[in-house]
Amino acid sequence: MIWRKKSPEPPAEAPAPVVVPPAALTIDALGRKCPIPIIMLAERVGEVPVGAVISVLADDPAAFTDIPAWCRLKSHQHVESYELPQGGWAIHVRRQY
Repeated sequence: MIWRKKSPEPPAEAPAPVVVPPAALTIDALGRKCPIPIIMLAERVGEVPVGAVISVLADDPAAFTDIPAWCRLKSHQHVESYELPQGGWAIHVRRQY
C-alpha cells in the first residue's frame, strides 16, 4: 500500500464585492413592507426621464417578485436585481414611457 500526502487545497476565494450600477434615482424602501415599495416606485417613476434607471432598495421578500411583476404590468423594464450586503436588494427599473 502506498500512502500519498494529500495536496493542500487552494484557499477559498472571497466572493466578489457587489457592484450596483448607478441609477438616476434611488428609492430607499428598506424596512418597508408590501405594498409600500411599489407605491413609492409608482409615485416617483415620473421624476426621471424616459430611459433612465430607478433603483429601489427593498428588503421585503415580496418586493423581489412584486416589483418585476409591476414592471411587466406597467410596461417598464426590470433591468436586474442585485443582492445587497446588508440584506435585501437593489431592484433596477428602466422607465419606458
